[in-house]
Amino acid sequence: MIVTVGVVGDFDPGFRAHRATDAALGHAAHALSIAVDVRWLPTAALTAADAAPTLERCDGLWIAPGSPYQSLDGALRAIRFARERDWPLVAT
Repeated sequence: MIVTVGVVGDFDPGFRAHRATDAALGHAAHALSIAVDVRWLPTAALTAADAAPTLERCDGLWIAPGSPYQSLDGALRAIRFARERDWPLVAT
């Protein structure tokens, strides 16, 4: 089984919390004996009218730590998407 997690945020390899997010998802998948596909979703890309298919390809969403986001609107749209569709969502 492969679980796809969309991490909503603007990945910065120099930011420890972003590296820790990837590691945490990997550790959780290992503990559950499943594979995880972590996809970082840049917030600016989520402001487009056609962003829903990108979010739908994920089994769940994780709102990354580390604001300010490049697009607060994009992050809020992802949260709204999850709330309106009862999609799994973790926000840190």
